[in-house]
Amino acid sequence: MNISLANIGKRFNTEWIFRNINFEFDAGSQYAITGPNGTGKSTLLQLIAGFVQPNEGSITYKNEKGAIAAENTYKEVSLAAPYLELIEEMTLKEFLIFHRQMRGLSDGISIPEIANHVSLGKALHKQIRYYSSGMKQRAKLAQAFFCNASVLLLDEPLTNLDSEGVATYYHLIEKFTANRLVIVSSNDEREYSFCTQKIDLLNYK
Repeated sequence: MNISLANIGKRFNTEWIFRNINFEFDAGSQYAITGPNGTGKSTLLQLIAGFVQPNEGSITYKNEKGAIAAENTYKEVSLAAPYLELIEEMTLKEFLIFHRQMRGLSDGISIPEIANHVSLGKALHKQIRYYSSGMKQRAKLAQAFFCNASVLLLDEPLTNLDSEGVATYYHLIEKFTANRLVIVSSNDEREYSFCTQKIDLLNYK
């Protein structure tokens, strides 16, 4: 997977958040989008995910078969972010089954195994509404990391996680990101310390 940003700009009303971003993201690499609060990190990640559209410029998605139509890019992308809601009436097992039916999950790994990888094995049959904030974040990471998608987008992935949760995050990064394109949006170096390339949005004001 390759994602190409060409002269990307985004504004709210008349105020430009960022402009003239030209960048190439390639499969098997790990990138960080950084900058102080308010610089547009989450906005850029949502642009890459296809959730919102740029005011100028274009984004091109390509895989080994060639260009991917904009309406099909969602099949290639998984996202974990604080602003994404879970279906709290479901148990984690029900939520992951639903996710498997809608998007597909990684081959060769069962739902109980996924729960164990995010330290939620004992809460697999518990409704998500009764989860702590940290448990909910682990559930978000589970659906993102184990989604059958080639692009993994992580927006402030350590939100609400304790030290055990941080260790779980590093475990997921180490074990389940090979050959994937990983992009982390954060101003906390712990969340992107493994990234080999960085985009500082202060350079695009």
